[in-house]
Amino acid sequence: MPQTQSHKWIPTFLTLEQFETFVLPHLHVGTRGPLPKLSLHAIFNYILKFLHTGCQWKQLPIEKDNFGQPEIHYSSIYRAFRRFETHGCFEDIFKASVSMLNEKGHLDTSIIHGDGTTTAAKKGGDNLGFNGHKHMKGDKVVAFCDRNCNIISPFVTAPGNRNESPLFKAALSQVMSTARTVGIDLTQTTVSLDGAYDSYANRKAIFNRKMVPNINENPRGRKTPKRGRKRLFDSSIFQERFCTIERVFAWEDKFKRLLIRFERISGLHYALKTLAYTMINLRHFCQG
Repeated sequence: MPQTQSHKWIPTFLTLEQFETFVLPHLHVGTRGPLPKLSLHAIFNYILKFLHTGCQWKQLPIEKDNFGQPEIHYSSIYRAFRRFETHGCFEDIFKASVSMLNEKGHLDTSIIHGDGTTTAAKKGGDNLGFNGHKHMKGDKVVAFCDRNCNIISPFVTAPGNRNESPLFKAALSQVMSTARTVGIDLTQTTVSLDGAYDSYANRKAIFNRKMVPNINENPRGRKTPKRGRKRLFDSSIFQERFCTIERVFAWEDKFKRLLIRFERISGLHYALKTLAYTMINLRHFCQG
């Protein structure tokens, strides 16, 4: 069974040493214009506070200086966040966290679990669709984690009205890309999915990458079992989903800004989600 990790270990603040180790090497530092009033460490922690508390940018609690004035304007923090997102810094930090987990032996990729989650969007925006099953308008992502609740792949996104099964091939390609970048061997890895992903194309995609599918068969209204050879399925592996991928999505709710999507630009929302997944991965190194 996978190891369990308490949600209270997920960091929402990084010390200077942790910031310089895990984040600073991957941040884009501008070469033109005046220097920011605060260090990148302080600005990054303000972004984490925004993600954790879920407040508006203009309501971000900013410390006072010696004259009783805010030490920095919230718009400066927002501009830094947009600059990091534009240059792909959050994705680089995420991949570095996966690489660090692999180096320190925290990854267990003998089984990887995948699933999708839908976020409601109250203010509109791009990449949205109405999900008739959940009766809300929003977007969805498909993510993968290992047996120790570590997210190992950047997620694939789609409007809320898209079915998850056709998204699987793109999501699996992202998994393989991350594995090659980090140096993870996924040969003979078991891919555990629910019945929504049960299709010939998805099983073939897994077999073609020398992995083993463990997908709960979807009867799709049949009265009798489907003809042909019985599909591979281990119910004990499938039960791990409730303490792995489902737990990861529950940990995601620790970051209040992700409970409801307020960003009209989908890239900004996904950047925040990537940052939240990075913090979940860094819980092994930032327990203090």
